[in-house]
Formats: sequence, structure tokens, C-alpha cells
Amino acid sequence: MTSVQQSGVFPLGDRAVLRLGYGAMQLAGPGVFGPPKDRDAAVAVLREAVDRGVNHIDTSDFYGPHVTNQIIREALHPYANDLTIVTKVGARRGADGSWIPAMTPAELTQAVHDNLRNLGLDVLDVVNLRSMLSVHGPAEGSLEAPLSVLADLQRSGLVRHIGLSNVTPTQVADGRKICEIVCVQNYYNLAHRADDALIDDLARDGVPYVPFFPLGGFSPLQSSTLSAVAARLGATPMQVALAWLLRRAPNILLIPGTSSVAHLRKNLAAAGIVLSDDVVGELDGVATKAA
Repeated sequence: MTSVQQSGVFPLGDRAVLRLGYGAMQLAGPGVFGPPKDRDAAVAVLREAVDRGVNHIDTSDFYGPHVTNQIIREALHPYANDLTIVTKVGARRGADGSWIPAMTPAELTQAVHDNLRNLGLDVLDVVNLRSMLSVHGPAEGSLEAPLSVLADLQRSGLVRHIGLSNVTPTQVADGRKICEIVCVQNYYNLAHRADDALIDDLARDGVPYVPFFPLGGFSPLQSSTLSAVAARLGATPMQVALAWLLRRAPNILLIPGTSSVAHLRKNLAAAGIVLSDDVVGELDGVATKAA
């Protein structure tokens, strides 16, 4: 059994994926904009991930834009039968690298076709609608119109499954009345736990929750408690943070990103870290201190 297989398996749409996957956002240039400094290194990371058993890759055509998907195609096409690629739509990039809402019917349709073309696919496994009602976090408001566009694209055969990203529990509940929602992707990690109740609700229904920025994102997790636990376990703080997420709920699917093969290997090794109940209780206190 590889380290990735130790993470376990959970359904994602009509596929079964290992719970420890890979997020491709960091394969683009600084600020997720433009090409990477070393394209060959980016290709190597993707191939290493798949060689080590990863069968769930998260991406978007607005990473770069277009850059990340083109690198995925170069590295992995034709894709293995068990590889699930999840992408997202709902935003575009300005010439200055800014993140701009793109949720009109025309923009969403174009985004789906851009993802298909740059990934070299005829149908997208999963497309997440990334709510851009607020750029900086979930904001209440109706997503019926953009979600209905994706549902139409699903009926036309271009999209297999639909998920939601950067959304509130109300938007998840409303979205599930429009179409089947196969995953929810929100900001969540050891220190930022606003979605605790949502995760548990989704777990009861067998719906995956995919935390983005599982290691803190652009402001990496800093915690003396986390560091102390990691030192006792002979692991890195980031490995322990990932192991805690795997322990947190069975429906959590992880997509930590990196542009380094060495860092990728460390992330994947987190699946083999066993946390005792006492250690979990200690780590649960990190969120309280961060509040």
C-alpha cells in the first residue's frame, strides 16, 4: 500500500477517489498568474503525483489563465482511466492579475469550453461553480442563474458533475434543489473552521467537502501547538495539519498544492501519520486560540 492509499477512498460523483489528491494552482506563475519559472519542474510534479497513486487533481482554466490546464495536458494526456480532474468556473483574470467575476451565461459557457480545450477533454468530470459574489470569501446571494447554466451544460453532455466553491450553507442547500451537488470546496483548515457544521451535514449525505488552502494558503499556518505536536511525531507541521484534516471527517478530500517534487512527497506522506485521540484534542484547540 502506497502512502496515498493510506488516506482511504471516498466517492466523488460516479468515481471513487483517494482522499489525498493534488491541487494544481501553484503550477502557474507568482500570484497564480502567467507561466511558471520552470515548466519542466511543473510537469515533473504532476507526473510524480500520478506515479505515486494520486487520482484526483484540482485545477481551473483561470489559473494562469490557461497555463495550469495546458501543463496538466502536457504532463498527463492521455489520462489514466481512474484519474478524476476537477475544475472550476465563475472567475476570470484581469490583465493585472486581478480576480474578476465571470458568472454570466456566456462567460460560464466559454469557461467550460476553455477547460475542455486546454485539458484535451470531451467532457469534464466535475465543474465547481466558484461563487464570486465576494472575491474574498463566501457571501449570501442567489446562485440560481449561474448554476442553471451549468445544469444546462451538464444536460448537453459537456459536464458530468457539478460542485460549488466559496459558498455558504444556504447556497449549498439552495443549489441542491437545482441540480445534484457532488462536492463543496471552501476555505477550511486546522485554524479556520467556520464550516464545521456544514462538513458534518454533508458527511451524513455522503457529499465530499474539499478544503482549499488546507495549509493556510498565502499565509501558512503558524502555531506553537502544531509545531510541538509535529516535533513529537517526527513530522512536519504541514504533514500534521493534513493528517488532522483526514481525521476530521471521512468526507474530506484533500488537494494540497506545491510546485516542488520534494514537497509533494512530504504532503503525500501525511496519509501515513496516525493521530491519537489526545493529539487530536490538542490540535482542536488551535482553532480556539486563532479565533
